[in-house]
Amino acid sequence: MRLGNFAAILLVGGAIACASSSTSRDSPAATAPDPAQIAELQLFFERTFERRLAGSPQFQTALGLKDDYGKWDSITEAKARADFEAVARELAELRSRFDPALLDESSRLSYELFEIEALDEIAGYEWRFHAYPVNQMFGMQAAIPAFLLNFHQITSESDAVAYVSRLRGVKPLIAQLIRNLEVRADRGILPPQFVFPYVLGDSRNVLSGAPFDATADAGTLLSDFETKVAKLDLPAARRESLIDAAVRALIECVGPAYRSLIAAVESLQTLASRDDGAWKLPNGRDYYAFRLRHITTTDLSAEEIHELGLLEVARIHAEMRAVMRAVSFEGTLQDFFAFARTDDRFYHPDTDEGRAAYLARADDLLAGMTEKLPESFVTLPKADLVAKAVEPFREKSAGKAFYSRPAPDGSRPGIFYANLYSMRDMPIYELESLVYHEGVPGHHLQIAVASELADLPRFRRFGGTTAYIEGWGLYAERLGREMGFFEDPYSDFGRLSLELWRACRLVVDTGIHEYRWTRERAIDYLVENTPASEAASRKAIERYIVMPGQATAYKIGMLRILTAREKARSALGDAFELREFHDVVLRNGAVPMPVLEAIVDRWTRTQLF
Repeated sequence: MRLGNFAAILLVGGAIACASSSTSRDSPAATAPDPAQIAELQLFFERTFERRLAGSPQFQTALGLKDDYGKWDSITEAKARADFEAVARELAELRSRFDPALLDESSRLSYELFEIEALDEIAGYEWRFHAYPVNQMFGMQAAIPAFLLNFHQITSESDAVAYVSRLRGVKPLIAQLIRNLEVRADRGILPPQFVFPYVLGDSRNVLSGAPFDATADAGTLLSDFETKVAKLDLPAARRESLIDAAVRALIECVGPAYRSLIAAVESLQTLASRDDGAWKLPNGRDYYAFRLRHITTTDLSAEEIHELGLLEVARIHAEMRAVMRAVSFEGTLQDFFAFARTDDRFYHPDTDEGRAAYLARADDLLAGMTEKLPESFVTLPKADLVAKAVEPFREKSAGKAFYSRPAPDGSRPGIFYANLYSMRDMPIYELESLVYHEGVPGHHLQIAVASELADLPRFRRFGGTTAYIEGWGLYAERLGREMGFFEDPYSDFGRLSLELWRACRLVVDTGIHEYRWTRERAIDYLVENTPASEAASRKAIERYIVMPGQATAYKIGMLRILTAREKARSALGDAFELREFHDVVLRNGAVPMPVLEAIVDRWTRTQLF
């Protein structure tokens, strides 16, 4: 599992995916499984996972481990090269030491998945400079404080000391980041102009409040540290000493680091252009083709994805017109979109009370779905789930909603984040779909269940492919309707509007990165074809620009899961059990789509004979 971008690992929506492989998992073993080979392979998986884990203190923290609790990941070119060489050695060892014919079915699948991920990581090394390390979605300027707030727990004095160590480590980490930005600039790789104000705003927000200015209110990081330390059973004098140490680290390290980053970003801003697509980058068309393979785990071309999107948009528009008839709305579909954008009944007030009401409704929906999960699922997650608003320091730039995985030891719950910066961007009719996608039966159920599969190697429990993860999330929205939810027609319209949104992504992502659409043309397409506001459409297009290909995962993954399900249902007839199908899909982890299809086909055959 790639560990280079901790933000992508920790927050769903990142770009952790796999390419296809020539290995045939369905090939029968030539001889009986060899227990010695199987045991050695499991040790190999553990050793390689430990090597990768040892190189990522932040991933250790995400898993609830505290071996390097006061450290940050290295983001140097030397570290990237060392990781690349290590993966190449591991792949060579896998192929030379182990024979798939001597493995049992589960071990053969693990062999194949490890091979796929290694090949993908090796292929991705060529494009390691093509991402934007600072951006409005997962840029390090916001990821650093978000990590401290949400992942660095303080349950002991040593944890507090480690937090201070990480505050001090921000200075060398941002120095590495600035060097990365300079290397990219020398190669002609810069984000578009619109990205820079977001990055600068996030960075300046980190420096807002005490101890960086004369305000009486503590800033984001100091407030977080004080709150966590206050819960420790320590003498008051020792708590004050720890807070003093944090203040010094903020003043001496965090402040200078962020001021250096602001200066570097301001300098680079003068070099940025208004060109948006990946096509503008060196060998940009080849890079985008790699991203589509990497994200979707298919060989679909940009042209095929674009055409699929247009077909899906037309189909969903037709379903929306049926909702219009059900609510006796007179007018065109675009009139209905305008009604949904502007009628106050569909929005909570843009106040603290409105935000609280939104989160309370999210809690109610989660509780209602959780109660019915056993009807459709055999395996359920043990980890808790909470709903919360995106933190103020990053809410202006962050996406509409996202999910953060729980710690395997239960020390941190899964989190469904809702961005409540502007309540007019969060219509009530979309809330039910967002909850099912990000929470249950979506990301939380799938990711927590995978992490709790103790019989699988850890690289399968804590890794995954974007098409599977996001495809499952979108499938979960549709499943909610099949389970009897979305009783209100406007809420079902919200479900369709979010599915439409994902269909439009196929069109605009390829439009921007393959067909050289301008940002304005892509925004206009969303405004004309969805109920989303101009502001929401603009934010979405800006997201797709800085994450080429990622937006195509949702619809393609969902369609592949649905196709596999209906193929199995057709073959099995009355013997098809939805709960069993879901268990087959979930209990193998987040695999590439061709592998998932093969798994379901094999399960179907076993049910037939």
